[in-house]
Amino acid sequence: MQEFMDRFSSEESCRQYLADVRWAGTFKCPKCSHTESWKLARGIFKCKKCGRDISAMAGTIFHGSHIPLRLWFQALWCVVSQKNGVSALGLSRALGIRRQMTGLYLLRKVRTAMVRMGRERLSGLVEVDEVFLGGVKPGKRGRGALGKVLVLVAVEDKGKKGIGRIRIEIISDANAVSLRAAIRKMVEPRGTVRTDEWKGYTPAALEEHKHVVMKRQSLEPGEDPTPLVHRIASLLKRWLLGTHQGGVQAEHIRSYLDEFIFRFNRRKSGSRGKLFHRLVQGMVQIKQD
Repeated sequence: MQEFMDRFSSEESCRQYLADVRWAGTFKCPKCSHTESWKLARGIFKCKKCGRDISAMAGTIFHGSHIPLRLWFQALWCVVSQKNGVSALGLSRALGIRRQMTGLYLLRKVRTAMVRMGRERLSGLVEVDEVFLGGVKPGKRGRGALGKVLVLVAVEDKGKKGIGRIRIEIISDANAVSLRAAIRKMVEPRGTVRTDEWKGYTPAALEEHKHVVMKRQSLEPGEDPTPLVHRIASLLKRWLLGTHQGGVQAEHIRSYLDEFIFRFNRRKSGSRGKLFHRLVQGMVQIKQD
């Protein structure tokens, strides 16, 4: 934290870092693609060819924000430095923000940058199964349960190396059409998908993939046909309960899933600074109107 505060001790140092990330150390005019500029005050660059004034924040999440860039960076650091995540209330307290809504706004924007544009789909052997998220409620049970969010979890099976990357998609139901759309989004074509015997995993749902069905007859008594997915589901539910105290609302579940995926897929990263850099990259790539 002390190194971070020394590195970003002023708005100017934050603006310069943002410019370096956005243009990879080399300025490029978005209008004429010229690479030379004059640096003006408050992070403004003037193109030497067309004379256009350009801000490193223009067109990004930071554009037009009344929140100081230093506070944005501090919020990013709080998110990546906490192993188990941070809630909006916890972030507000850590940053000394009086209004919890400001902390919630910052956290929502940060989570949008956790989904890297053009990220690769899962490959190799991928285990897939459906999981319900939500508290215990009376009423209908099973794959059509009411009042809960149904998600499809995909996990790369790396054999002796353990679990690889994961992806999670919200699905409306567990029929073949919904499963096909989610699997195509998460898994590379011609990959191998391992599932249980649920009837929704039809040949049409997996027409682009090799399908391996774990039949219960071939398993030992009590053996789980999709153990990797259920391990991830257990970690996810524990994380939601611990970080968000179980207060998961359906309209926010997508952003929670994005954060969990980001954290899990980078669980072996030993550099918090690199994670911070990746998030800043994501935030400058997301275009704002």
